[in-house]
Amino acid sequence: MDTQTLAEKQAQFDEFFMVAHDLPINIIPLDGATPVPDSHELENAMPYAFRIAGEMASIEAQALRPLRHLGEHAAALTEYLNHQARKIDLMMSYILQQQDEETHRFTSIKFGGGGVVVASPTPFEIGSNAELKLFLSEEAAAVYCFGEVIACQQEEDGYHIAFIFRSIREQDQELLVRASLHVQTQQLRKRAQNKQEK
Repeated sequence: MDTQTLAEKQAQFDEFFMVAHDLPINIIPLDGATPVPDSHELENAMPYAFRIAGEMASIEAQALRPLRHLGEHAAALTEYLNHQARKIDLMMSYILQQQDEETHRFTSIKFGGGGVVVASPTPFEIGSNAELKLFLSEEAAAVYCFGEVIACQQEEDGYHIAFIFRSIREQDQELLVRASLHVQTQQLRKRAQNKQEK
C-alpha cells in the first residue's frame, strides 16, 4: 500500500540529478485494477531480454575488475576484452531495440535515477501508473520498470508528464544515474568545444 503524499513523491523525484536528453521510451498505462509489481514480482514481470541485459552488464563489470591488479601486463588483455564486451553490447542493444513498440513510443525531455519527464500530445492522470521501457542507445542498454505520474504540465507543444519510478531494480536505477552523468559529461565537453571553435 502506497502511503506517500504527492509532495513526498515530488521531493523523492527531485532528490536525483536529472539531465535534459531525449530517449525513446515506451509507456503502457495500467488500468486502475492492475497493481504495480513489487521488487520481488518485478523480475517475473520483466521481458527476458531486459533480464539478461542486466545480468550481462553485471558479469562484464565483475570480469574486468580482477585485471586491474595485474598492472601493465594486463593492458593488452584488458583492451581485447573491452573490444569483445563492446561487440556483445552492440548485439544486446539490437536485441533490446526489438522491444521498442512504436505504438507506445514517447520521447523523454529529461531523465535521472528517480524518474523521467516525457513529452505527450495528451494529458495523463496524476496518480496513474504505467509500465515503462527506457532505451539508452549510448549505453547499449534498456531499463524495464513501472512508474507513477506525479505531474502533468500543459506546454505549448502538448504536455510534460513526470513519472517517478515506483518499481525498478537497483542495478537499473544505478544504470540510469551513470547514464545521466555520462550524458551530462558529453554535453559539457561539446559546450566547451563549441566555445573554443568560436
